[in-house]
Amino acid sequence: MNTQENASDNKRQIRFASKCKSEIVPIMDALYIINGKWRIPIILTLMEGNKRFSEIQKEFQKITSKVLADELKEMELNGFVEKKTDDQSRAKTEYQLTDYSSSLEPIIKALRNFGIQHRKKIRDESHQIKKSAD
Repeated sequence: MNTQENASDNKRQIRFASKCKSEIVPIMDALYIINGKWRIPIILTLMEGNKRFSEIQKEFQKITSKVLADELKEMELNGFVEKKTDDQSRAKTEYQLTDYSSSLEPIIKALRNFGIQHRKKIRDESHQIKKSAD
């Protein structure tokens, strides 16, 4: 391969890497936001309406107060949840979804549909294996 071909190949590789990065970075950003065991369940719970911290925690038996507080704080920093304090009773604080959080709805639906499809695929393949073994 001559020098000109090497240079041309390097340029193609750089363009490809740049295109990959431009595709991957936004996906990684999205995954960072919804990453974790609790964020989507918290969002689904808050879609039912505003809830106090203790009400959210009751929904999930295995979540600790610290983990829930950290998740809510992270979600608040990213603009998906807001803490709403009642003016009459400062002790009554509720969490609610922001208008921006509705942008997650199609993503959550797509994940749900993929989960259903994937579970069916695994179940069908499992049945095929059992039939083959018989």
